[in-house]
Amino acid sequence: MNDAAPAPTPAPAPRRARVRAPELIGKGGWINTGGKDLKLADFRGRTLILDFWTFCCINCLHVLDELRELEEKHRDTLVIVGVHSPKFVHEAEHQAVVDAVERYEVHHPVLDDPELATWKQYAVRAWPTLVVVDPEGYVVAQHAGEGHANAIRTLVEELEAEHEAKGTLRRGDGPYVAPEPVATDLRFPGKAVLLPSGNYLVSDTTRHQLVELAPDGETVVRRIGEKDFREPQGLALLPDGKVVVADTVHHALRTFDPATGVIELIAGTGKQWWQGSPTSGPALDVDLSSPWDVAWWRGKVWIAMAGVHQLWTYDPETRTVEVAAGTTNEGLLDGAAAEAWFAQPSGLAATEDRLWIADSETSALRWIDPEGVVHTAVGTGLFDFGHRDGAAGQALLQHPLGVTALPDGSVAISDTYNHALRRFDPATGEVTTLATDLREPSDAVLAGDDIVVVESARHRLTRLRLPEEAVQVESVAHRTRREATEVAPGRLRLDVVFQAPTGQKLDERYGPSTRLLVSSTPPELLRAGEGTGTDLFRELELDPAVPEGVLHVSAMAASCDDDPANEYPACHVHQQDWGVPVKVTEGGANRLPLILAGMDTP
Repeated sequence: MNDAAPAPTPAPAPRRARVRAPELIGKGGWINTGGKDLKLADFRGRTLILDFWTFCCINCLHVLDELRELEEKHRDTLVIVGVHSPKFVHEAEHQAVVDAVERYEVHHPVLDDPELATWKQYAVRAWPTLVVVDPEGYVVAQHAGEGHANAIRTLVEELEAEHEAKGTLRRGDGPYVAPEPVATDLRFPGKAVLLPSGNYLVSDTTRHQLVELAPDGETVVRRIGEKDFREPQGLALLPDGKVVVADTVHHALRTFDPATGVIELIAGTGKQWWQGSPTSGPALDVDLSSPWDVAWWRGKVWIAMAGVHQLWTYDPETRTVEVAAGTTNEGLLDGAAAEAWFAQPSGLAATEDRLWIADSETSALRWIDPEGVVHTAVGTGLFDFGHRDGAAGQALLQHPLGVTALPDGSVAISDTYNHALRRFDPATGEVTTLATDLREPSDAVLAGDDIVVVESARHRLTRLRLPEEAVQVESVAHRTRREATEVAPGRLRLDVVFQAPTGQKLDERYGPSTRLLVSSTPPELLRAGEGTGTDLFRELELDPAVPEGVLHVSAMAASCDDDPANEYPACHVHQQDWGVPVKVTEGGANRLPLILAGMDTP
């Protein structure tokens, strides 16, 4: 008789939807593979994460950083593939994608999909979106937006254990092949400032340092802070002679003293700001989110907080930070600072009575007045862009990252994705082109009668004489290149799909843990259903007289670790904004599902 206790029955593998992953196709081909074209079958036996991203998108850049630790820890069983899916015309240029892969240190294969072929195959609707494919080639999860690292880490570990037990896991080196390094003095510089000495201080973004250049803009005087910064961007000279630096990926502000070489942290905790975190307080105790530029205006440091679509300020007297404008909703909405919407503000320039703002994702030039009212000078919204001069109401930009105040009261715009330097004159309301054939200009500084442009993708500063007459260019206009979803007129059911990740539950301790905000462009598209609510579904009514438009949807859900023994469980906020182009047509869909986390399997 055998008295030994029976072996415990293994817990069954979690049941997941079984949807075969479509093939990976992209006209632009593969990057970071040593020239090899890859197929879905090449990833069989590995867990595959498809990261649908575009390099203009700050949330996509956040996700790249979120995935780095996971990518390293599971390097022998996990492959991450970036599927580059462009929003702007410039992002469909293959060399621009190659540059972005180097600029943001993407250390995995990238499929360049300029025609959004794979995006459509996987029914993706938002940047960024992560799709998890198991080692047998089935899609098992989809997550839109950022902040899903913990859920994906848990899923990857489950898949690794499950498929090792089944014998379907294959370990080994992945397909990533690093590109050859290139020797240049600067590598994708971001911003620049003219020092009192006549030298230039430049944020050398990809090499994570500052570089001081002689007045010729070429000779390297010294390199600063290689161990202190992570993808630094904005620079501003303070009244005391120090330079404040937007330490973008560290989510922090630091000062650099050119006289002593001392670098000091003045704001930020090193952690990224999330919904529900403090928005004011002692500067070293408050989280920030991808500060992209800084400017000294009216006794404070103003911060273009690209990661949350807001402007913040830092007060050096009280050493505090606070939100100055913006709601965190992404879009273009003028008015009182507390109610205005921005979309990835990335450039600032101060004059006596205005703080100019390059609002990159709306391809807009905007400004805020001393009374705290936000105005738009050029730009119409998230989906229209191009290169068109003329009256400001008709002019078009394409993802500008910098703005520079000129002595005559006008401003120069670093029109990044148009490879141009533009000018807006408030006195005439006209937009002109000052220079073309610049490669991704991201900033410019005045130097006497010249303007020195940061040509980011040519890794240099370029000196130009300010022309008395504008350059003539052929006008072009574009709309975001995404296929419209055909929807039926009348009632439309909007469902935001959210399933709390394994080991978590919705956090309802203090009331509803979800939020849904809906609006449209044009506003007449929605007869009913706009506004804010706590349910992740909404019955919309579309006006059949409006043939097409864009539905703007912002969803948020909070979940916490489901562990009764833990009195203070870790909580996680999941948030995503969608802009869904729709075409109203008989026979169209009467349900619009948007996946925040989980799978839509009706």
